[in-house]
Amino acid sequence: MMRRTLLIVVNGSARPLNRSLNRPLNVGAKGGITETAITARSRVSAKMISENPHIVIVEDEPVTRAKLAGFFAAEGYRVSEATNGEEMLAILRNAPADLLMLDINLPGIDGLSLTRSQRDRSDVAIILVTGRTDPIDRIVGLELGADDYVTKPFELRELLARVRSVLRRSRRGKPEELTIRRFADWTLDLTRRSLRGADGHYIDLTRAEFQLLALLTANPGTVLSRSKLTWHVSRREWDVSDRTVDVLIRRLRRKIEAKPDDPQIIVTSHGEGYMLAAKVESLTADL
Repeated sequence: MMRRTLLIVVNGSARPLNRSLNRPLNVGAKGGITETAITARSRVSAKMISENPHIVIVEDEPVTRAKLAGFFAAEGYRVSEATNGEEMLAILRNAPADLLMLDINLPGIDGLSLTRSQRDRSDVAIILVTGRTDPIDRIVGLELGADDYVTKPFELRELLARVRSVLRRSRRGKPEELTIRRFADWTLDLTRRSLRGADGHYIDLTRAEFQLLALLTANPGTVLSRSKLTWHVSRREWDVSDRTVDVLIRRLRRKIEAKPDDPQIIVTSHGEGYMLAAKVESLTADL
């Protein structure tokens, strides 16, 4: 069996940590690790400090925090640890982060409040980590500006893949295409992220609602699966128990349909997904 050796630096001395490449590392719902692969808190080598992404892990449960810190440090990231929002803000004043990994249930300022405040002041990547499974919590977190939402228990390799994906997207920084889309009696401005009715009044859209409507108007007449819609909004795989997209579609219908119970703009394709039934006219933003 192929094996790999990781060096964990503890109190100034390097210790080898061997583990099989094909053995998963799992974090339990209460912070426990079902297989202990990292046995001590890692510190980042000095030569990595200026070149590797900086992750701030904000978690009040010490075992989970130490395991996450050790894992990501071993993967080559610069890692800082905080037990609450105040400690996180102190870290950010001295060392700006590339990604914040926030537990929702923090003492004092909770993870959702931290997400809102950070999104108001910066574009730092944010992943929420929590034991909550209620889809409403996921929707709220994404609407407040989180880039991803991970529920416990999770596999550390999956979390690593999500971190890499979020960092790639945040660094790419590709601006949205400057277009206006007109459909039914509505005008969606992708640049201003606004939705205006035929009478000139504007409709408030949450971040997730806007993302969903932008995707639907980019694909008029095409049935989009719940899996595709879920991935577009939250960058996570859809499963049969996930009602996130259904909740967002229901809220969009209340805002744009004349009769939400008899939708004519966003229609359901039973067993498949949703489709924008209206014709879409795309214009340049300066018209």
